[in-house]
Amino acid sequence: MNKVISIEKFSEYLIDGITLMIGGFMAVGTPEKLIDAVLAKGVKDLTVVCNDAGVPGKGSGKLLAAGVIKKYYASHVGLNPEFGRQMSAGLIEAVLVPQGTLAERIRAGGSGLGGFLTPAGVGTLVEEGKQKITINGKDYLLELPLKGDVALVKAHRADKAGNLVFRKSARNFNPLIATACKYVIVEAEHIEDIGTIDPDQVMLPGIFVDAIVQG
Repeated sequence: MNKVISIEKFSEYLIDGITLMIGGFMAVGTPEKLIDAVLAKGVKDLTVVCNDAGVPGKGSGKLLAAGVIKKYYASHVGLNPEFGRQMSAGLIEAVLVPQGTLAERIRAGGSGLGGFLTPAGVGTLVEEGKQKITINGKDYLLELPLKGDVALVKAHRADKAGNLVFRKSARNFNPLIATACKYVIVEAEHIEDIGTIDPDQVMLPGIFVDAIVQG
């Protein structure tokens, strides 16, 4: 199956109020072309799950600047002053999550798990509203899975069946979010014929991928 589509076709999956999971780590490994397509569609009231808030004018920072996000899950937001401004002004609901916990919540969502226990955040603001469980004398928080409607993934190489290769640290959250969303679209730097990628080099199997656009 050839999963390569046009950016216009991708826009059909964008509607108000959806949850977007976006790959990247401080805008490294972030699919800029797909983010631009979200902006061009003009959708709003988005929930975004991303490691960070990007930087001004780049990555998910472009969505923040456009004012189209209502709720944001992230672990690191300090590189984008706009996030702090909107949070302080009550324009977005900010859910700050320890980075390892954020990754594991996404993984739990993609694996069909009901949640997991972690000591991260015990005794801090992170534990507010969460169930605390004591095991062998140690306290843990029950963290629930995260899932999304659309995953925006960036890959270095993709074959037309959706098998992906990521480049170095640009891999980051991209493989995780691809498992946890209903629809997964990939912005690939290089699109190749099926069979050109050695199976031992595949970092995310094509079964997780619904569509590919040229980066």
